[in-house]
Amino acid sequence: METAFWICLFIVFYTYVGYGLLLYILVRLKESFRPPVSYPLLSREELPPLTLFITAYNEETVVNDKMRNCLELDYPPEKLRILWVTDGSDDRTNQLLAQWPQAQVLFQPQRQGKTAAMNRGMRHVETPLVVFTDANTHLNRKALLEIVHAFADPQVGCVAGEKRIKAQNKDTAAGGGEGLYWKYESALKALDSRLYSAAGAAGELFAIRRELFEPMPDDTLLDDFILSLHIVMKGYRIAYCASAYASESGSADMREEEKRKVRIAAGGLQSVWRLRALLNPLKYGIFSFQYISHRVLRWTLTPLLLFLLFPLNAWLAYATARPALYLTLLLLQVLFYIGGWGGYRLSQRQIKNKFLFIPYYFLFMNLNVIRGFRYLWKRKGQTSGVWEKVQRGRPH
Repeated sequence: METAFWICLFIVFYTYVGYGLLLYILVRLKESFRPPVSYPLLSREELPPLTLFITAYNEETVVNDKMRNCLELDYPPEKLRILWVTDGSDDRTNQLLAQWPQAQVLFQPQRQGKTAAMNRGMRHVETPLVVFTDANTHLNRKALLEIVHAFADPQVGCVAGEKRIKAQNKDTAAGGGEGLYWKYESALKALDSRLYSAAGAAGELFAIRRELFEPMPDDTLLDDFILSLHIVMKGYRIAYCASAYASESGSADMREEEKRKVRIAAGGLQSVWRLRALLNPLKYGIFSFQYISHRVLRWTLTPLLLFLLFPLNAWLAYATARPALYLTLLLLQVLFYIGGWGGYRLSQRQIKNKFLFIPYYFLFMNLNVIRGFRYLWKRKGQTSGVWEKVQRGRPH
């Protein structure tokens, strides 16, 4: 029983803290022997044509803001194609887009999900680079230039931008917790990229070489993740580009955030199975280590072990010959869970307390990974990737 407890504790610690520390050390060692290669900036005449690819379903509230943001980007307009795929939209999305001559719109009445829309839309893309972004995100002005510069490395097949959460009117657990989570994720992605390759891209902003696109099954839940890792499987790297970022509002509340987290967890489980070849370090080397440490453990084993720690700890505090050690660890766990419960209560009352939002959001994330098993099981037999949209909060 003691061995099981310490194994569980080690895996939980390694997944959320230890891997980041080890990654930092490995990056420093690598760069001390082999400094990063820098590539010259392209002139505006040398910049390649690219497509800004946006899938949208009933996005009438953000269409005009998104188009204004697209046209404010620092990239030669004659080399920028803005493509919207709006399958199934039955609000004013298409009518509003019709007022923007710079936008090309592909529409079909049937809604088959985002992955099916990407598969269909990519058949109409001819530019060498494709930048994927969401309708509800805003890109920084230099984002496209920074992404194109990252492709100067011929081994880079995909570029992952940074996701940022806008400050909201009230610092909720949904917005505040998600913001803290993405700051930590961004730091890990940057280190992953410096060691070898980022372990996936987020759909808010990422880019690929067009010839590396591979159609995915329509029921794919994490299209951005699957697509980017298929590129790694072809021998290319995912570069992380923090200077190209997409900003969006956090979920309106924790109920909306739960929908998103459960779907992502289910998509993670689906991805681990479909990308199981990446678990072979004999074939994929250092990337298998990164992928398992950063993604697989979070989406499979670690959440189960996290919640198993408490009953194991309680039993050892009662039955072991060294009760003081296990009573201390049990007390720390109790305090952490109390902190999480306090964060939950404050979140219901919309009272700001970032300190308590941390344990609450951490427990909330892991609980929703377990719920993701059920979500994926309920989807068994479905052939589309359609999912319920999440309502976003309003920024300042």
